[in-house]
Order: sequence, then structure tokens, then C-alpha cells
Amino acid sequence: MLKLSEKYKKEVVPEMKKEFGYTNDMAVPRIEKVIVNCGFGRQVSGKTGKEGEKVQKHILGELSSLTGQKPALRKAKKSISSFKLRKGVPIGAVVTLRGRKMYDFLERLIFITFPRTRDFRGLDPKLIDQKGNLCLGFKEHTSFPEISAEREKSIFGLEIVIVTTADNKEQGLKLLRLLGFPIKP
Repeated sequence: MLKLSEKYKKEVVPEMKKEFGYTNDMAVPRIEKVIVNCGFGRQVSGKTGKEGEKVQKHILGELSSLTGQKPALRKAKKSISSFKLRKGVPIGAVVTLRGRKMYDFLERLIFITFPRTRDFRGLDPKLIDQKGNLCLGFKEHTSFPEISAEREKSIFGLEIVIVTTADNKEQGLKLLRLLGFPIKP
């Protein structure tokens, strides 16, 4: 079985050139980056400082084990009293993957995580925006192989955005299908 990066070069590029009439390999759309983010507003709000920090540290550890890269904290830009939110308080974490780590993460996502997800019947084509980017949401992070569901204390959701260099939805959809994403017809 080919690695995803090799599959892109050997199978996807020629097929995309043939279908869309590209003359240059560099003009063919590719996956630029993968962004994995998680907000921990609900888990942290209503908890004391030490308990909130403990939950935050746990989520950061889980994200780093999922992606193989240290997450960056995102802080609140302004205070909102109804959400019990103060300016400057960490409210989320984000990881941007590129290159080899990106392809490794995508391989695990396509070949291991999707089949492990409960009631998974393929991705809806509506998840792809007009620029050809795919936005996914997971209610539980336990479907990833790096996480042991038995010893997991708190379950949190995360969002994955797969950014492509496609010009439109049709090209992005074709690129993702050729790479092996299980998108419904």
C-alpha cells in the first residue's frame, strides 16, 4: 500500500491533470495544511483555577499525542460575563500540521479513525466549502487510535480542517476522493 504522499505524486497528480487539463504538476491542487483545534470552555468554566488548569493540561496532552506536535493556546480576546469569560484566559488549543506530520495524521484519520467511528457511513460532500477545504467535527476524541477509551477521564470534541489549494469545490472534492477520503457519492 502506498503512503499518502506517494499516492498523491503517482496517482492523484496524473488523474487530476487528465481530468482538469493542468499542464504543470505544480498547478495541481494539493493539501496545504491540516488544522486540529479544540475549545475547552465548557470543561474549564465553573471550575476553580487548579481544577481548570488540570483539565486544560489534560486536553493539551491528548492533542499533542494525537498530532505529534505541541498545541498552541488560544486566549479570549474580550470578556463576556454570560459565558463566565475573562479577557486573556485560555479558551482553546490549536495545532497546524504540515509536511510529513500532516500526511501521517491524514493516513491515521482515513485508515484507522474513520472505520473506528461509530455509525460512520462516509463523509457528506456538504462538508467541503466553496474553496475545496474539508471541515470535520468529532464529538469524541476517543475514536483516535492513540487514545485509550478505558482510562479516559474526560471526553472532549475537536475540529479538523483540511486546507487544500483547490480553486473550487469540484476540484477539492475530486482531490480528496482520489486521496482515499470516504466521501459519499
